This record gives sequence, structure tokens and C-alpha cells, in this order.
Amino acid sequence: MEHLHANDILTRVARYNLIRSQRLVYIDVHEALHGRLAGPYVAVPNLVNIIAKQDYQCVGQTESEDLANCLAKIKAVSIEELFHRRADEKKAQS
Repeated sequence: MEHLHANDILTRVARYNLIRSQRLVYIDVHEALHGRLAGPYVAVPNLVNIIAKQDYQCVGQTESEDLANCLAKIKAVSIEELFHRRADEKKAQS
């Protein structure tokens, strides 16, 4: 791609919505178009501007495989557990 720098990463994103316990979490499956990701497809659970802990991000050879890996990994996990807690929330609960 001629208008990108050598170290740029450009991805095509397929967004899925998971509604669990009346709460919404997005799962974005990124396909590398330019640059290198951890694999051809990377699934990242997120809350738009907050991404899930790396433990819950997945890699696959296809979009459907990556989404299935991600759903399997987060099946038994509450939405709250997917994300890092903010420092001020941790202090308040201490």
C-alpha cells in the first residue's frame, strides 16, 4: 500500500456484539491488510475505548476461527473480569 509507512499496521475490522447479563461487549476481529499482527486475525474484546486484558485477546487463521477462539476463551468470564480495573477503583475497594 503506497500511502503507508513501512511500520504502519492497517486492519479491516469485523465487529461483533456480545450481550451477556444485559451488558454489551464488542469483539473486534482484525484482519491484517498491511503490517504484522500476532496472527492473520486477532480478536479483541472491548468497550469501544477500553480493550480487554491480553489474556482474553485471541489469534486465528480465519475470522470465524478467531471469533470462535475468543468466545470459547471468554465463555466462563464475567464482563468485569475481561478488563483492567482503573487505579482509582482499586484504591476505593482497598
